[in-house]
Amino acid sequence: MSKPLAIFLMGPTASGKSALAMELVRRLPCDIISVDSALVYRGMDIGTAKPTPAELAVAPHRLIDVRDPLQSYSAADFCQDALQEMTAITAQGRIPLLVGGTMLYYKALLEGLSPLPEADPHIRAVIEAQAAESGWGALHAELCRIDPVAGARIHPNDPQRLSRALEVFRITGKTLTELTQQQGPGLPYQTLQYGIAPQERVLLRQRIAERFDAMLALGFETEVRNLMARGDLHPELPSMRCVGYRQMWEYLSGVLDYAEMRYRGIVATNQLAKRQMTWLRGWSHPLIWLETGSQLNPDIILRDVGSCE
Repeated sequence: MSKPLAIFLMGPTASGKSALAMELVRRLPCDIISVDSALVYRGMDIGTAKPTPAELAVAPHRLIDVRDPLQSYSAADFCQDALQEMTAITAQGRIPLLVGGTMLYYKALLEGLSPLPEADPHIRAVIEAQAAESGWGALHAELCRIDPVAGARIHPNDPQRLSRALEVFRITGKTLTELTQQQGPGLPYQTLQYGIAPQERVLLRQRIAERFDAMLALGFETEVRNLMARGDLHPELPSMRCVGYRQMWEYLSGVLDYAEMRYRGIVATNQLAKRQMTWLRGWSHPLIWLETGSQLNPDIILRDVGSCE
């Protein structure tokens, strides 16, 4: 029996994924699953460009608002939740439409997850204490000795990934490179995978700046003020490290002025888009490219879906 169909709609931030997904919902029997590590958080609506209530009424999105900002949400959590939602959608005779820009989630879903251990707070605290004493450069040198592949890939100024690589080795006695080569089973679906982006990078930068300004006009500052007022959140949480939120937090804490916050927020969003494009250009699965804003995009996807039936 052939595998059921799923559609992946990937692309950098502000590339037009959501608008295209809404059009596909009107023209295909599909239901949207969000593939976005920021949209999972409740109370983070404006700065994540979360669909509006009106949009959700037309096209409900699964896997948004599934975590409090104080909680973590891993690729493993996503895979478990996404597979459950995909199964439910397929059982209704409909097509799962996965939409978002968190490429790691797509990769984990397609290829399976490596058997990496859960975080160990004690070991992590020891690593951070060593970094405070000797510097991250010394710990990077240690990683290069035990795992040259990871050492070459992880920058000395990336403490989060550097700490995780050392933590994995100290917990398991195996390197991150060894464990990431032990992938689990793949996705039991046939997939149509699309990447959407403008051909001219300057257009994407323009769209990002315009969207950030629109967020500011919609009340992004008030949204982050409300999050800060809770008293239990801090800027090192994964939720508060989302692009825009960190910069607004620094503005509201008096670290940045308004103009610098806006500038840094737009720069951080452009950097995110660049990383997302790097993922897509190196994508190891068949990928169909779409042009941002093209009226032909829905017809291309409908044609491809028809050929799979």
